[in-house]
Parts: sequence; C-alpha cells; structure tokens
Amino acid sequence: MSRPVIGIIGNSYLLDSEYPVHAGGTMNSNAVAAVANCMPLIVPSDPDYVSVDELLDTCDGFLLTGGRPNVHPEEYGEAETKAHGDFDRARDAITLPLIRRCVERGQPFFGVCRGFQEVNVAMGGTLHPEIRELPGRDNHRMPPDGTLEEKFALRHTVSLTPGGPFAKLLGADEVLTNTLHGQGIIEPGDDIVIDGRAPDGTPEAIYVKDAPGFTLSVQWHPEWNAEADPVSRVLFHHFGDAARSWASGVRSSDTILRSA
Repeated sequence: MSRPVIGIIGNSYLLDSEYPVHAGGTMNSNAVAAVANCMPLIVPSDPDYVSVDELLDTCDGFLLTGGRPNVHPEEYGEAETKAHGDFDRARDAITLPLIRRCVERGQPFFGVCRGFQEVNVAMGGTLHPEIRELPGRDNHRMPPDGTLEEKFALRHTVSLTPGGPFAKLLGADEVLTNTLHGQGIIEPGDDIVIDGRAPDGTPEAIYVKDAPGFTLSVQWHPEWNAEADPVSRVLFHHFGDAARSWASGVRSSDTILRSA
C-alpha cells in the first residue's frame, strides 16, 4: 500500500547568491518519512507554478514549515517596517488560502514555526515582529553561534492546557522544546485556541477549534531530532495517522486531534 503524500511547503532561496530554488530542510523530509511514515513531497510555494486546488487534490496533508521570510504584515492589516524582516509573498499567496481550505475540508496540516504563524494569520490573527521587545518577554531567536545541535537544543518548557488536545496527546502538562523564532502571536485568529505557552507567556501551541481535521501547530521546531525526541515523535506519528485517515477516505479524526 502506498504511503500518504505530505506536501512540505518549500521556501525560496538563492544558491550561490544567484541561482533561485525552492527547497526544504532534510530534517522535514526525514520527520515525514521516518516518523509520520508518509511520502514527503516538496511544494514550490508559488501560485505561478501550483494552485491550491491542485495541492489539495495531490496531497493527503501538509507540513507548513519554518523559514527565514516572515508573513507580510499586510496580511493582518499592518504596514511593513524594517522590523518585520524579509518576506515571501508568493508563499503567502499559497499557504494562507491553503490553510483555510484545509480547515473547511478537514484535510490535515501540521504548522511549524512560520507555519504556526501562518495558521494564526490565515484565521484572522496578528503577529508581533519581535517578541523579545515586548515587556516581560524573552529572546526566542536562534542562537547566533554554535553548532546545529546547539542551535536546535531544547531551551525552554511549554506549559500545556490540562485536558487539552496537546496534553492528551503527549500525556503531560509540560514539555521541553527548542526555540528559534523572532515573531509571535499577539491576537489569536478566529477559532484559534492557544493550548500551550512558554514561561514568558508567548503562545507556543495552537489548534483550530471545532475543525474537522488535524490542525495542531507549534512555534518550535519538532522536525529536529524527530525520531528520538519523545514530543516530536508523538506529534509526527499522529499527524501521519491523520494523513492516513484522509488518504483512506475518512473525513473525521479522533477528537484529541481536533479539539478538547
């Protein structure tokens, strides 16, 4: 039996400062293939090449990846500033409507870092360009120096809502995660439920209330060391189960995966 297909949202890069590519980190493909037991497929996230309808017909689920470009603030009604950093408007044009369609259809997606932020914006929420500048907030950005292992090391706890879907799924009310983001949620979008927070109050785990499919999304990077990390392994395993259900024609998921 063929594996479900997971569309991994690619990011635009320049190789050697001049050759344009759409790419995704190998750790994303490994987490999808080895932990979720699905087939990873890199999506060129640009409406010049693919449409949302084509993606929905081709893939059984979507991994909304992290990436250096941020969601453009116009998407949540704010003016662009230098603090907002770099953008990828082509990716915005694919992912934001894709998320809304998946929510409507019950087609599973798993949001990670920028993907987590995209889910909030797609549902009408807002972001702050630099969480560390807010009173009482910590610096959640990736350490500027060190090895890849040091940059992706577990750095803070996330407190989960007791009895919520993340706590039920992970069997704990607190987990330890990495952190490599600058932006963060200010106002949650319509039906966005914040189900986990960092010690400084920054939202770290969300889902879409009453959505008919898997919508769990996290601000950290669970694709790192996903086979060995107990939190990442559970999240990707259940994401894979949701994609298998969709591929087999089942249009509803376990209530733990949807909402509390």
